[in-house]
Amino acid sequence: MAEQTLKEKTAKGLFWGGISNGMQQLLGVLIGIVLLKNLTPDDYGMVGMLAIFTAIASTIQESGFTAALTNRPEFKAEDYNSVFWFNLVVGSVIYVFLFFSAPLIAHFYKQPELILLSRVLFLSIVIGTLGIAHNAFLFKQLMVKERAKIDIFSTLISGVFGIILALKGFGYWALAVQTLVASSMGTILRWYFSPWRPSFSFNFRPIKEMFSFSFKMLIATIVSQVQANIYSVLLGRFYTQADVGYFSQGVKWAGMGTQSINGMIYSVAQPLFVKVQGDKEKEIQVLRKMMRFISLVGFPLLLGLSFVCRDFVTIINVDFLPCVPILQIFCVWGCVALFYTLFLQILIAKGDSSFYFKYILFTSIGQIIVAVLVYPLGIYYLAFINLLVFSFFFLVLVIYITRFISIPILFFIYDIAPFLLMVLGSILFAWIFVLNIENSYFKIFSKILIVSCSYILLLWLSSPVIFKEVLCFIIKKNK
Repeated sequence: MAEQTLKEKTAKGLFWGGISNGMQQLLGVLIGIVLLKNLTPDDYGMVGMLAIFTAIASTIQESGFTAALTNRPEFKAEDYNSVFWFNLVVGSVIYVFLFFSAPLIAHFYKQPELILLSRVLFLSIVIGTLGIAHNAFLFKQLMVKERAKIDIFSTLISGVFGIILALKGFGYWALAVQTLVASSMGTILRWYFSPWRPSFSFNFRPIKEMFSFSFKMLIATIVSQVQANIYSVLLGRFYTQADVGYFSQGVKWAGMGTQSINGMIYSVAQPLFVKVQGDKEKEIQVLRKMMRFISLVGFPLLLGLSFVCRDFVTIINVDFLPCVPILQIFCVWGCVALFYTLFLQILIAKGDSSFYFKYILFTSIGQIIVAVLVYPLGIYYLAFINLLVFSFFFLVLVIYITRFISIPILFFIYDIAPFLLMVLGSILFAWIFVLNIENSYFKIFSKILIVSCSYILLLWLSSPVIFKEVLCFIIKKNK
């Protein structure tokens, strides 16, 4: 019975995580297309220059407490209450600091317009603090359906605001307002769906108890965010606004594909590994099922996006064609990153914050150093070398995971390789078929149709277990 419960929780978590991320990314694509047609690379570059500050501030305000609360064996209202007030104070202090730092940021990038833009955009930091504890509650209780609704409605409503402003010619302000509305709607809906409410009392004891775990998570995540956004800083300082826009859009569109899968895994991985902790057989079973699911869905999505992206950008806005090679590189990067995220969730769930901290710190600093050394080579070399360095560090993580939970490395190859080969074979077949097609609309349609049909046919003929389980679950849901 317990095994059935675990299967149901995994299936439901992945199902609603899939609904959430599928809908969210679909909305993101539709909204992104409209914005892409009405904004310029410079507009995206302006907001992209501030990404590192927003990312670091959001990480500090969260302080690693979502993961720490999830790892607590039982729910205690005082734990969430302490985290709520702590985050609110920290978020407010960060905003005040960034508010007065705005002129320095603008001076660094030599863009005076960033003073007002940053002060408005950074308001999302304070707004976001009000929903962190509630999000942790929903996350711990595996309320994936509720979190799905929050993500979808936040994306939809904020996208509408962004589109209206873009159509009216507000430029980069459309992106700033979109971010503010998304943060506000997310916070409001988290309060609506979470039954927990903060009280006007504060006990510092839970913060102290969780601090050793959350602090390591915090430092590791800050360094990771610096690494992820160092490219926008270097390009914004030494290149042009447009270059920042090209790079950020390439990363963003590849990230949509990655996030659509990562969101599903993140929604269930850590809570599930906490539940099966200590049972080696179940740990390996859950890990292998998730690896197969990632391979089944992630490879066709990301490699398929890499295959059609040039035609897609040509149709939408040719001004953004320079971002295509970056998008393709980061699609390949995303295939690796999907498993990277899963393996890190295992470390967090098992409370191995020591290795997690050292690994993130070491790999992020290594990638930052490489980025600083190679940025003069240009944006394309910067993206490609980042992929090589990231892949090397990922191999280190794979070796550690195989020893940490005693799983043979051949299992990774056995679970992943068949899906990768089927996707690559489908893409090769489609590429040969469309070689002489000139029309971009017909070409992209043909590519998608041929790859989809070929991949599904190969899945049907080979009948992998995870494919049959997904089909059965979908059929059961529709009855």
